[in-house]
Amino acid sequence: MTQPIRKLLVANRGEIAVRIIRAAKALGIPTVAACSEADIDSQAARLADEVHLLGPARADKSYLNIEALLGALQATGANAVHPGYGFLSENAGFAEAVIASGAIFVGPDPDTIRRMGDKAEARRTAQAAGVPVVPGSPGELFDVESALRAAESVGYPLLIKASAGGGGRGIRLAENAAQLSEEFPRSQREAQAAFGNGAVYLERFIGKARHIEVQVLGDGKNAVHLFERECSLQRRRQKIFEEAPSPVLDAQQREALCASAVRLTESLGYKGAGTLEYLYDDVTGEFFFIEMNTRIQVEHPVTELVTGIDLVQAMLRIAGGEPLGLKQSDIRLNGSALQMRLNAEDPARDFFPSPGLVESLAWPQGEGVRVDTHLYEGYRVPPYYDSLLAKLIVHGPDRSTALARARTAVAQTLLTGMASTLSLHAELLQQPWLQTADFHTGTLENWLSARRSGGEA
Repeated sequence: MTQPIRKLLVANRGEIAVRIIRAAKALGIPTVAACSEADIDSQAARLADEVHLLGPARADKSYLNIEALLGALQATGANAVHPGYGFLSENAGFAEAVIASGAIFVGPDPDTIRRMGDKAEARRTAQAAGVPVVPGSPGELFDVESALRAAESVGYPLLIKASAGGGGRGIRLAENAAQLSEEFPRSQREAQAAFGNGAVYLERFIGKARHIEVQVLGDGKNAVHLFERECSLQRRRQKIFEEAPSPVLDAQQREALCASAVRLTESLGYKGAGTLEYLYDDVTGEFFFIEMNTRIQVEHPVTELVTGIDLVQAMLRIAGGEPLGLKQSDIRLNGSALQMRLNAEDPARDFFPSPGLVESLAWPQGEGVRVDTHLYEGYRVPPYYDSLLAKLIVHGPDRSTALARARTAVAQTLLTGMASTLSLHAELLQQPWLQTADFHTGTLENWLSARRSGGEA
């Protein structure tokens, strides 16, 4: 039987570490911030009950160092680990090592992480659960000849995708057999370099798709969905602006999409919070499962605001052995929420990284406004990690109110000392296509390209 969480080791940094610490405090759980040398003066270190130094700034010496994290568990007496997102959050070997040490891994079991982390296996699992997937090759491919044969049934244009990993790496577009022959080995090399696994598979390319994902919670026996998020506004396959619910789904489509997510989640015996990602074809109204993230997502706050459910607290309760405690009928959709990611990047210089000293800082306030961040005045943002500085999140009774509050929130935000994407969001929120939700996964990049050349998207 699962033991209760007595002390929680937070195996992450930045805003998500702060978020986890606050959720644990609300449940009366003491916390340990596992920090690199670069993060000893971080907001997470200030808020946690204890701080444990993992090692040097380099992630492979600290946040990716499994032995150092296991040592932190032993040294602090913590009996649970929350991995956050990124770093080791979807590393089945890390989850196994934590469990083998006698501690709790806040997330699904290692077999589920491994199974859903393999994109080809995830496709097969979804198909077995009766969940539609994008037409593609039946499994992993290892050579050009096999790829060319598989492409005859998939059809062009198609995507070559890495079986392992994510974040848009290892993905290449082929519009014909010649391009497939050229791009296939490149995708393999990228996948091998990024994930240590060169296996890839083919998937039909949907030119004007939306990226819609469903948030789920499970306790190993039962599962519920917390509706969907629209995440189509992306740059280089990295999300920049998210909202819940999707502004294009009707009630029938929403029910079908979310029911499919619960079906797959329950077929896995899933435990914890997870996100099932789909491509939605605006033209046909079809949706296709593409992958599952077996962790908390960066964009989880919009779901919390439209459902009133604290996802991180739910993860901790489930990991501590409590049943789900929610029926689907308990979860209601309330209004609309938007999230804008503020990154330490300079939009005027092709999003060049710009970490530095936070000289002055003021966050917006008012009805429906939430800010998730690890910044404080005088904090020096280290150059070694992800560029996310903060998330501005707004909620309103409807999408138009949420958009108005988002414009006000951006205008009220003050952040000096470094370039950020704040100005980009101010401009983005004025675009007619954003206000009418007339966009797809390529819209933001098309707009940015037109913006650079002085034209109109």
